[in-house]
Amino acid sequence: MPLALPADLDRTLHAAWRATAPIPGFLTEPEARLLGAFAALIPASGSIVEIGSFKGRSTTMLATVAAHYGSGKVIAIDPHNSPVLLQQGSTSFDDFQRNIAPVAPHVEVHRATSAAVAPTWNCPIRLLWIDGDHSYAGAKSDLDGFLPHLVPGGVVAFHDALHEFEGPIRVFVEDVLASPRFAAAGFVGSIAWAQLRPADGARFNEQRAALARIARPLLPLVANLQDGRKLRGLRKLRFKLARARIPRRAISPATLANLLG
Repeated sequence: MPLALPADLDRTLHAAWRATAPIPGFLTEPEARLLGAFAALIPASGSIVEIGSFKGRSTTMLATVAAHYGSGKVIAIDPHNSPVLLQQGSTSFDDFQRNIAPVAPHVEVHRATSAAVAPTWNCPIRLLWIDGDHSYAGAKSDLDGFLPHLVPGGVVAFHDALHEFEGPIRVFVEDVLASPRFAAAGFVGSIAWAQLRPADGARFNEQRAALARIARPLLPLVANLQDGRKLRGLRKLRFKLARARIPRRAISPATLANLLG
């Protein structure tokens, strides 16, 4: 059964994006609106856990929507010392704090690595947003560390799954799409997402398998690609051609409600 849409959802997402857009970062508007819709619609109780906050762009989108609907805090986990995004010895923490100031009461900040937080984490999660270390080891560790706490009906989402990184797309294909515990799944922009539904995930086996078939050709092209290195030449062209076959258009809140219901 489709989920009921809040009457003011479109207005809320618009206001949340207006607050988010000025903050530096790599989240596009369709991606941000997807996260906001998840924060509003996911039919489960629990926290929103964000792994990788950088300067607070996705944090603000998520916290603005969650605060509006009274659905709990965003748990923002990031050591704020990314060697890929920052010069050695620099930090994004001051910018992060300044940018999230309007929603700070709705954010629980952990200035730490996800690997440091995961061993003692014991709270249910309804949205697991993974946008941290994009190496295979990093993305795999993030999923393994927090997935046991994702509640049925909750959603896991990876950023940059369709960009030139090995971790997000490989973990999504090998660990999420291959698992009968997951149901609806898809891509929006460069976000890969899936809903955890252990009771009836097997009903979605064909849909997940079809998505895996068109996504899997990316894996050998981004294998061992890390530390911000980019593809070159024929390999880059093959990556673009393979990525072009993957449907990744924005989806409306109404469509998302149908998928998650």
